[in-house]
Amino acid sequence: MRLPRRQRLRAVLSEELRQLTTIQASDRAWPMPLAAALSSGLPLLAGAALGRIGDGLVASLGGLVFLYLPATSLARRMVALLACAFGMLACYTLGAASGLWPPAIIPALVAITILVTMTCRIYALGPPGSLFFVMAAAIGACSPVTAAELPRMVGLFGFGGLLGCAVGFCYSVFTLRGRAPASQPPLPAFDFDYVVLDAVVIGAAVGLSLLAAQLLALPKPYWVPVSCLAVIQGVSLRAIWNKQLQRVLGTGAGVALAWGLLSLPLGGWSVAAMVMLLTFLIEMLVVRHYALATALITPLTILLAEAATLGQAAPGALVQARFVDTLLGCAIGLAGGWCLHNPRCRAVAGAWLRRLAPAGAQER
Repeated sequence: MRLPRRQRLRAVLSEELRQLTTIQASDRAWPMPLAAALSSGLPLLAGAALGRIGDGLVASLGGLVFLYLPATSLARRMVALLACAFGMLACYTLGAASGLWPPAIIPALVAITILVTMTCRIYALGPPGSLFFVMAAAIGACSPVTAAELPRMVGLFGFGGLLGCAVGFCYSVFTLRGRAPASQPPLPAFDFDYVVLDAVVIGAAVGLSLLAAQLLALPKPYWVPVSCLAVIQGVSLRAIWNKQLQRVLGTGAGVALAWGLLSLPLGGWSVAAMVMLLTFLIEMLVVRHYALATALITPLTILLAEAATLGQAAPGALVQARFVDTLLGCAIGLAGGWCLHNPRCRAVAGAWLRRLAPAGAQER
């Protein structure tokens, strides 16, 4: 028997409230968040010491590779981490190179998103999946880098990636003492729709989100495609909607926190310390409650984006721009997620892609 509309609405709201107020259990201990904080914070500390906080920011982005450390044997961990570091470096380089000719930015970001998503799914790369690869490309593409500065910026990003690998090695040696590593799961069977179709739809949504940001003339529009990708990566339409809701609510709370932090007299050392503290807290919370983690991700990303130019713009304008970026990215991510999980859309797009695919590409 079908429930009345009012009861169905009440049931939906009750479920959403339950999702928002549930704290998930987690066995993540403090050493992992601490290592993540060191991986992204040490370059900023070096930049503060040398009076080059902007260079430290680029290197700290490369240090995010630590978050891809798998829970396997030491040898497999380092191979996987070095491969991810090289992949992130390639994404940043291609993104920054496309920024030298603005018409190439959107096609480059779409291609990077598709290729990285396909690779992550073929090799069953766990969370955060393709997120930081695409974020590195988007930040590189939207940064004011000249051709003469490009080699130095790529070198800084690569240095941060190597530092993240070094932190990952030390962390693994510490945590694997007296503990058997997790076994390496077999790679999943190749599925054309899961690997190719999903990647193309996700890439199209990311490209559309960046196009919308450019048409609206948003300052520093890289956060729009990052927000879009973070939402559309949900495993189901329900998961996408729930993640969007938590991200928007968390960003709203994070905007207030960011405004308060940016109102403080922050310098290079204080920014580095704040980034490390926020990274530690985010990694402790993200597996427990996504909205609470997002409330901290907002001030973290603003600090990272504005570390080199703090004090040159009003805090209110910065946090307002970030909230608008998040809303736009989440809206396009939700629309892309509907297309991604709609059977009719999948059938039409899948048939079209299969006609374009070369012979044998639909099988491993």
